[in-house]
Amino acid sequence: MAAATPDPARTRVVLAEAAARRGAADRAGIDLAEQTPIGEALVKGLVRAQLRLALRLALVVVAGLGTLPLLFVAAPGVGAFRVAGVPLPWLLLGLLSFPFLVGIGALYVRWAERNEQDFASVIRRPER
Repeated sequence: MAAATPDPARTRVVLAEAAARRGAADRAGIDLAEQTPIGEALVKGLVRAQLRLALRLALVVVAGLGTLPLLFVAAPGVGAFRVAGVPLPWLLLGLLSFPFLVGIGALYVRWAERNEQDFASVIRRPER
């Protein structure tokens, strides 16, 4: 049997050294993963931002579609108006409301993704 010789290329790795090399830039990610109070505050901030966005756009939908029936009651002449033989209330509430809702949905997705990107940039931002 041949005698075992130690490998000169071996290095000793210590966990504290690896953590020091990782640096403070990853601290927010650690706070999130370990669910520390700082991580919880970051997540609550994101949830609050998404809730505010949803409530604002819900208000736009209620204002946009909810006031149409009130308009038709308050001004019966507008409700009696016809476009290509179709009553205006049917046209607005039955046909044009769908593109309006799709547009609001697309805006919500775009702005919600922007909120998430802002959140991710806060997490990845190097601390100064």
